[in-house]
Amino acid sequence: MPSRFDPTGHHRVSSPRRQVSRLNPANRLWGSNGVAFGPDGRLYVAQFLAGQISAVDLATGDVDVIVPMDGPIRSPDDLAFGADGSMYVADLVPGRVWRRDPAGEYRLVSAAVTNPNGITCVGDRLFVNEMKPDGRLLELFPDGGEPVVLTGGLALGNAMQLGPDGHLYYPHMITGQVWRIPPDGGVPEVVAEDVHEPVAVRFDRGGVLHVLSRGAEGIVTRVDLHGTGSRTLVTSGLTGLDNAAFDAENRMFVSSYASGGITELHPDGRTRDIVPRGLDGPYGVTVDLGGTVYAADHYRVASPEPPGDGTRDDVTTLALLTFAHGIVADGDLLHLTSQYGTVVTYDPADGSTRERMTGLDRPLGVAVAPDGALVVAEAGAGRVIAIGHGDTTTVLAEGLVRPADVAFDGGGRCYVSDEGAGSVVRVPYGDGDGDGGTTTVAEGLRAPQGLAVLGDDLFTVESASRRLRAISLTTGETRIEAQDLPVGPPPGVVSGTAPALFAGGMPGLAPRFAGLAAAPDGSLLLSADGEGTVLRLAPVPAGT
Repeated sequence: MPSRFDPTGHHRVSSPRRQVSRLNPANRLWGSNGVAFGPDGRLYVAQFLAGQISAVDLATGDVDVIVPMDGPIRSPDDLAFGADGSMYVADLVPGRVWRRDPAGEYRLVSAAVTNPNGITCVGDRLFVNEMKPDGRLLELFPDGGEPVVLTGGLALGNAMQLGPDGHLYYPHMITGQVWRIPPDGGVPEVVAEDVHEPVAVRFDRGGVLHVLSRGAEGIVTRVDLHGTGSRTLVTSGLTGLDNAAFDAENRMFVSSYASGGITELHPDGRTRDIVPRGLDGPYGVTVDLGGTVYAADHYRVASPEPPGDGTRDDVTTLALLTFAHGIVADGDLLHLTSQYGTVVTYDPADGSTRERMTGLDRPLGVAVAPDGALVVAEAGAGRVIAIGHGDTTTVLAEGLVRPADVAFDGGGRCYVSDEGAGSVVRVPYGDGDGDGGTTTVAEGLRAPQGLAVLGDDLFTVESASRRLRAISLTTGETRIEAQDLPVGPPPGVVSGTAPALFAGGMPGLAPRFAGLAAAPDGSLLLSADGEGTVLRLAPVPAGT
């Protein structure tokens, strides 16, 4: 199956000890954000999470990488084409705006914009806005010259466009408004209020304004600004809409930051997949006692399903829980971490969340201890903490390099993968369990991340070598359980400097994480973040 990890579809996981299957189809787009038609008629897609830009042939659904993830652009969030065919890109986290000319040469247009997001061209003119509180809308000059600020006070800007009246239209994501301003400057004016979670404004060929919602329902609000002013709401069911583009026949194609893909959205709300949606990550993975699998997929909690007939999503979004990274099931509850500092408890039954801890330094893997406490790998602080009843915090271990995940064995002993040190250690937990120091269980590993225990074996994902390693807890011996795992960037890609975790006071781009979980049936579940699937690695039946 073609994927973002292997466009040929020939990649196979090697494991003589495990039968490998996918719980959901691979997702060919590593998230989809800004979209725009290029001079060649293809739809170009900015992929923020991937750090790349792809072009989609709408007739075939073929996806070609145009700007690779090891190129100069690190976190493209929106793009636009100038009159000469040059592509302009808002590189959000580093705070840069780029020009890629028709010959494929890159040139930095500006590094003076904080969190550049919405970008649009008006003939030879270039405009960009900032996704931050009190953001600005600016005109930039690709051939040199100081930026001109048209206005400030944007409450998180995003995708914008020139309207048929010659004004620039843009959303305020926080306040639920749409504003406009003349391209030559002037007094900004509110043109629509109480719009559902606006993330992008787009005009169709007839001049009707479409405002996309970033929410779970996939709402598009159509506003007849130059007629009666009436509004029409279409609920598409496409979770986490991000952007849209209209072709010459006035067909609307939309992207989703939450699940990737490209979808044609009809005026009556019907949809047609061009590039099917799926998992943007996934990051952490867990399974409850009933066998339901949950994935922490950066912007949401999702449940992968068996492959369907291609007419619907093969992944179910349970909740838009922003920056879900680590996850563990605990009875009827799910506990989640965000690398931006929080630990929360989510109840799928009523959709409620309870904040357990804030202000942590990149919390990642999480496990439930035998006494019910949450044990968290705080990667940025190099320590492991326990969040007990009443949300009191205890430091279990510190001085680690970059702890990634946590797991308990049947005897209640606690293990931690240290991605930075290339090791797995045992951390004392509970009265009488050791003298308070850590014990090395395995070392010389290549960036171990996800961690799980089955019986007397401890398993970890070596993300840098794409291997699943088993460690015997009785003998200490290790073996390779599976290799050629689709985790991390595609083979041959050497990514540059990672974008910052925070940018301009806003969340930046969190590092990826290949999670691992043990299922009640003896299978292992792996977050195959390289292709956007959850893999089930089941034991090979005896005698086969």
